[in-house]
Amino acid sequence: MLNLTNVEKTFNKGTINEKKALTGVNLQLNEGDFVTIIGGNGAGKSTMLNMIAGVYPIDAGKIVLDGVNISRMPEHKRAKYLGRVFQDPMRGTAAGMEIEENLALAHRRGARRTLRWGITKEEKEQYVEELKVLGLGLETRLTSKVGLLSGGQRQALTLLMASLQKPKLLLLDEHTAALDPKTAKTVLDLTEKIVNEEHLTALMVTHNMKDAIRLGNRLIMMHEGNIIYDVAGEEKKNLKVADLLKKFEEASGGEFANDRMMLS
Repeated sequence: MLNLTNVEKTFNKGTINEKKALTGVNLQLNEGDFVTIIGGNGAGKSTMLNMIAGVYPIDAGKIVLDGVNISRMPEHKRAKYLGRVFQDPMRGTAAGMEIEENLALAHRRGARRTLRWGITKEEKEQYVEELKVLGLGLETRLTSKVGLLSGGQRQALTLLMASLQKPKLLLLDEHTAALDPKTAKTVLDLTEKIVNEEHLTALMVTHNMKDAIRLGNRLIMMHEGNIIYDVAGEEKKNLKVADLLKKFEEASGGEFANDRMMLS
């Protein structure tokens, strides 16, 4: 479903602030893979997702999604293939619009626009059923402004919107980091449910090692712009946090100094 071949990215090239963010990343995902990504700050995790989404152009290499070379495709054209949930719950929805209007935008993504009633009765019935899956009572609040929802409710809604059209690839960039532990667990459980039931291919960046081990069928670790560890199947299921720390030290030649990841 996804192939990254020798993808490179350097920011502020030729200046004193030059930063090599990706140094020849190679990654292959099969259809239905749910891959968790861990690594310290500046390891290249979010940059890799941004390269796939087209937020920044790659310097070298190739990105192929479901047989289509999207390496030079602009961000807005890639949008029809991708779903994305950001760390900030405010980024994935339009606060001044109603819940049903946000869902309608997601439902029509990539489709032709016409002059007709915005939301049909049939669509409203569909949105009610979709929202019931979240278990947050939002199905009774279709006309509520999204800006009135809590961060967790907005993130759950964003997750639903990102997966509504069954994207080729779902990108999850630390999408529970800004939530309290209880709400984060709820959103993660929803993530697992949606990815598995819809048979989506997904990449999830996280700082929580336990979540990285528990979720998905594969785990990759990044360091200094490259993938230094890739594990799947039974080996992944049997991992412990201590194992990951040891693997990092072996692969990087140093200690894991990211306090945030250590504490999580």
